[in-house]
Amino acid sequence: MTKTTLVAFDLDDTLAPSKSPMDPRMSHLLSELLEVVEVCIISGGQFSQFKMQAIDNLPDPSSSHLERLHLMPTCGTQYYRKDGDLWKQIYAENLTEDEKTRALAAVETRARELGYWESDTWGPILEDRGSQITFSALGQAAPVSAKQAWDPTGEKKNTLREAVQRDLPDLEVRSGGSTSVDITRQGIDKAYGMKKLSELTGIPLDDMLFIGDRLDENGNDYPVKALGVRTHAVADWEETAAYVEKLIPELRAEAAGR
Repeated sequence: MTKTTLVAFDLDDTLAPSKSPMDPRMSHLLSELLEVVEVCIISGGQFSQFKMQAIDNLPDPSSSHLERLHLMPTCGTQYYRKDGDLWKQIYAENLTEDEKTRALAAVETRARELGYWESDTWGPILEDRGSQITFSALGQAAPVSAKQAWDPTGEKKNTLREAVQRDLPDLEVRSGGSTSVDITRQGIDKAYGMKKLSELTGIPLDDMLFIGDRLDENGNDYPVKALGVRTHAVADWEETAAYVEKLIPELRAEAAGR
């Protein structure tokens, strides 16, 4: 019989609008879910983004239930757990200086060649996140409407990803958010993060449920589905909230029946 002891979420457009704080409705649901099961957030952003979008918006950021929360920034290349009043980094699969230099050069060169290097942006286009290099076509702080208009079909992002991957055969180049491309060490994606989570917590992958908005074959959530973890696809945070509202009583009943 299948049981669920951990629910994992993507962040942008799953728990919250892209690069924006969680809505109070979602914050309360996430807090309620933590009373029932372990919860993981795994996404391409940095820890500071997780804190701004999710942690700082929970009803009680000091709750003891946060000991059940697992944070995996930069697609699982980093892992944080609550340790007293602080969030402690458990591991980080950082890129070497050579890998960072080559990644930054390759993605800028190819973006310029393809005509994807924009001059009117909201914040930096390139970010060194330690364990991940991220290209954001319109900058990290671009409004959702602008990002949706820039590449509605995902064709630009996928073309850039393929071009950069040819330049960096020893690294992993993936489509990220709506306008981003992420570069990490080879073989590292959200499936890697979920496997590491299973190893470190002792929770079998079969007991995990993943919720995300990019479970299509070109999406950065797809590796989790390909790994065999149970998944549920959503289009936005409102769909996530509606699903979690139904999921919580089901998990309560499941836990009571064990």
